[in-house]
Amino acid sequence: MSDPFCGHLKNLIVDTLKLEDITPSEIPDDEPLVGGGLSLDSIDTLELVVKLEKEYGIKISSSEESRAAFASVSALATYIRAHAPPDKIPA
Repeated sequence: MSDPFCGHLKNLIVDTLKLEDITPSEIPDDEPLVGGGLSLDSIDTLELVVKLEKEYGIKISSSEESRAAFASVSALATYIRAHAPPDKIPA
């Protein structure tokens, strides 16, 4: 069964980046976000970082952290759970 938080993040990605040709359910949990099927570029990643920092109160401060966090939707969910205040993470 898919992680509900991953579903939430997929919706956030689609909404933030205004993706018109893909639905949240079409985004695999374990496929790379950058260079994968979504073909996100550095501008897309920056937009998502800003949104995630505002939404979850996290700080992605280095390119190494960003690469690890954006490895996949599952990796992003794990990163946010590890760095966000518990009250910011939806149940």
